Amino acid sequence: MTTSSRSYNMSRIRSKDTKPELIVRHWLWNHGYRYRKNVKRLPGTPDIVLRKYGICIFVHGCFWHGHNHITYPKTNADFWRNKIERNKQRDMDDKQKLLDMGWNVITVWECQLKKDKLEQSMREVEHWINYSLLLKSGDRFCKHIADTYMNNTTIENNYDIAAEPEPDGYKE
Repeated sequence: MTTSSRSYNMSRIRSKDTKPELIVRHWLWNHGYRYRKNVKRLPGTPDIVLRKYGICIFVHGCFWHGHNHITYPKTNADFWRNKIERNKQRDMDDKQKLLDMGWNVITVWECQLKKDKLEQSMREVEHWINYSLLLKSGDRFCKHIADTYMNNTTIENNYDIAAEPEPDGYKE
């Protein structure tokens, strides 16, 4: 491959609206989650931000962000190793800054979005999004549950309980 053709190929690699990002965004949108994308005011410009849940999501390409299964190119190996290590360090720094600001951070790797792993991976993301909401609402949620049960001496007062049909001839 010539230098000019390699340069052209590299210039075609997107930094936002990548296929993995679109997969995650479409899944979230179809499951009722609303978000902002590529929020520049936050460290690292997270790919997806769910403010209501206090979540920032990064969708990382395995090669560019150094996922544990990648193999480094043999050509110009030192350059690539250093570049990817710098990317990994920057990712860790950005994540720490977001955590310090009170955000929860989820990283979704490109390899987790393959057809055979997509649904499980996105269900795990959904779990952490909802868990984050519970943590965020913390005391308010606990107070609501406590008030609900403390104000009702018996649950039967407010709810119909369907267990078994009443036997024939049953009268109160």
